[in-house]
Amino acid sequence: MTQSTIPAIAPSEITSKTVFDQRRRFLKHAGGLSAALMTAPLWAAEKLAFTSTASYGLTDALTPRKDVTHYNNFYEFGTDKEAPSRRAGSLKTRPWTIAVEGEVHKPQVFDIDQLLKLAPIEERVYRLRCVEAWSMVIPWLGYPLAALLKQAQPTGSAKYVEFVSLHDMEQMPGQRSPVLQWPYREGLRLDEAMHPLALLTFGLYGELLPNQNGAPVRMVLPWKYGFKSAKSIVKIRLLKEQPVSSWMQAGPSEYGFYANVNPEVDHPRWSQAKERRIGEFLKRPTLPFNGYAEQVSSLYAGMDLKHYF
Repeated sequence: MTQSTIPAIAPSEITSKTVFDQRRRFLKHAGGLSAALMTAPLWAAEKLAFTSTASYGLTDALTPRKDVTHYNNFYEFGTDKEAPSRRAGSLKTRPWTIAVEGEVHKPQVFDIDQLLKLAPIEERVYRLRCVEAWSMVIPWLGYPLAALLKQAQPTGSAKYVEFVSLHDMEQMPGQRSPVLQWPYREGLRLDEAMHPLALLTFGLYGELLPNQNGAPVRMVLPWKYGFKSAKSIVKIRLLKEQPVSSWMQAGPSEYGFYANVNPEVDHPRWSQAKERRIGEFLKRPTLPFNGYAEQVSSLYAGMDLKHYF
């Protein structure tokens, strides 16, 4: 299994002034947080303590929090971008569990508090690039998915990982629409899932994930289009065979299994060569692997990325 190693980068080279200032503001208010978390479940706090701020060479200005939380793709609450922020209040994120099962030696069920304590939470500034050619820059809070998968000990037969989101039409009224076959499902190769950039995510901007952003736990895969980053996850399955994801099932000619950001492979209905950063007027060139080629391109050595889109 191939896994890229992220080189150490001096903080002065990776942390933009915007991120640095934001982190300082957060830390001013975090002094009493650690003590509070010792006497209450971690999810009971409005904010999350984190260990570091890393942008992996990204110096772009952050997308305003209001845009991040009010312009969302989350079809479980509706197909227009503003619907999730209006309708996601119906989602109950406590209690919440994730089952890890399938090709593992130790299948387990984790509640959200166990997940929050499983590994140190980091703040990572990642781009989110959506297939509709818009993008954001967001300070996510989480830790590598590998920390969770290692707890379950994948068997030698495990080749793929499938994510299954909550299916509950009362909490997620958009699921009454047949736009997709519910529940929402996504998948990765196991080596992709074990890559250190694959982030199991619990928060953004120093706080717990808002419902409309995939609370209480989601994936963030910064080198892939946004639909790969499954939200409100309740089950993780390790499989021998490649799973069929929801968007592959809905439109196999438009949505492939890999969904790596690739300016040379257009969506059948629009170009992917340029993108518009939310909050900006002009478009900018789309970067291969969304700018993370140095870290992840070795995962796809020898593959025809126009065929395996």
